[in-house]
Amino acid sequence: MNKLLLSLPVLLASYVNATPLASSVNDDMAQLESLYLHLHQNPELSYHEKNTAAHLAKELKQLGFDVAEHIGGHGVVGLFKNGEGPTVMIRADTDGLPIVEQTGKPYASKVKTLDKNNNEVGVMHGCGHDIHMTSFIGAAKQLIALKSQWRGTLMMVAQPAEEVGAGAKAMLKEGLFSQFAKPDHVLGLHVSASVPAGKVAIAPGYALANVDSVDITVKGKGGHGAYPHTTVDPVVLASRIVLALQTITSREISPLQPSVITVGSIHGGSKHNIISNEVTLQLTLRSYDPHVREQQISTLKRLTKGIALSAGLPEDMAPVVYVHEEETIPSTYNDPALAERVTQAIKKELGEDNVWKSEPVMAGEDFGLYGLTDEDVPITIFWLGGVEPTLFEKARSNGETLPSLHSSKFAPDYAKTIHTGVRAMTASALDLFNQVKQ
Repeated sequence: MNKLLLSLPVLLASYVNATPLASSVNDDMAQLESLYLHLHQNPELSYHEKNTAAHLAKELKQLGFDVAEHIGGHGVVGLFKNGEGPTVMIRADTDGLPIVEQTGKPYASKVKTLDKNNNEVGVMHGCGHDIHMTSFIGAAKQLIALKSQWRGTLMMVAQPAEEVGAGAKAMLKEGLFSQFAKPDHVLGLHVSASVPAGKVAIAPGYALANVDSVDITVKGKGGHGAYPHTTVDPVVLASRIVLALQTITSREISPLQPSVITVGSIHGGSKHNIISNEVTLQLTLRSYDPHVREQQISTLKRLTKGIALSAGLPEDMAPVVYVHEEETIPSTYNDPALAERVTQAIKKELGEDNVWKSEPVMAGEDFGLYGLTDEDVPITIFWLGGVEPTLFEKARSNGETLPSLHSSKFAPDYAKTIHTGVRAMTASALDLFNQVKQ
């Protein structure tokens, strides 16, 4: 572990004295890097973040937070009341992914565990949640150290089960905003695999997409492959459905509205000369507007039923369309006014050139749920650049594709990324605590 820390002064030399906050974060970096390495090497899958949650709870308690654990599963809530003023919530997600890490890094995760189907899988923080948690603790440290410069309540929320779209739902259901505190602002960050470390990108308005997982069971009348005229072949029906689904986005949804329908899996049959009774499809649906989401699902049901009826199947054998509502993630809408305020606060800390305007993406994040409660709280999540800058420039000039989030080879430039994340989040929270109400 100590050998990994030797390079730290060199890595951080370029921004030690950039601002007072940068210098203060630099003083904490040895501890933050140690925390990052621990989290990276000890990832836990969704619903199993027991040790991760305990570690974060301990960190917050040591900083003087009033901490509650086991909220919505392995969720942690820390409150620090510092006089009269707004409540600012900072959220980090804590779960890892079932990926065998292949980065070749000396600190790579070697964790293996059994998944819900009792299969052995590797576990990796392939979506950067280890960076999120480390930046979260780093920001908490800075804000406590600077408590003479702000007034209000700092609400730190370590959320489990983001990767399965369940953690935010569970914590809100257990009364996150009613039992603990109603925030005036909610902030989050997410590592980006397409922005260089040292920079931040923010998308005002829609930032991330609605996400739905859908299963379609296509029924048929099986038989011998030599006598297809005596059957209703579900493989053919499924093939027709896959092609027809492409017309939902191209012909039924306004071209001004983003929409993605992807068939990620198709399974059916058991042998060359057997026409099966059933084929299953697995889809992912993406959109921003909730009305588009509803249109995708309703049209999907209509098209699949129509194709089955056209093949001569009775109505009671129409395809079954199952939407995994428990996994549904709503789009994330960054409150434009809050996004602009956060943008300006980060620009002031990092410099104009280090804050980019981001376009919306079709990835999903359950962070959006915090802005959809009855309390109508403004939320903003920003992208935290994670790519080593020279690799970013090389890839851009050569047209290379860098490892994406959820890749077994995703390895962020963690020291610079964490340093930037702590500064950006701390500066944003300080600005919100000290804003003057009009």
